[in-house]
Amino acid sequence: MAKGKDTRVRVILECTSCVRNTVNKKSKGIHRYITQKNRSNTSNRLELRKFCPYCYKHTIHGEIKK
Repeated sequence: MAKGKDTRVRVILECTSCVRNTVNKKSKGIHRYITQKNRSNTSNRLELRKFCPYCYKHTIHGEIKK
């Protein structure tokens, strides 16, 4: 049987401070995490505090479109 829409979907989390500080020369790139979320419980965009190796600190990583 084929399933319709899955409740668990893969999402990509991207560092928000690396994106904002593109002018900053210390930042060498943008760090991303891949995780899953339950669409029925969390319908809005996901934001988690994760460690960014480019910023060398814990920052907010927000969900982006694929």
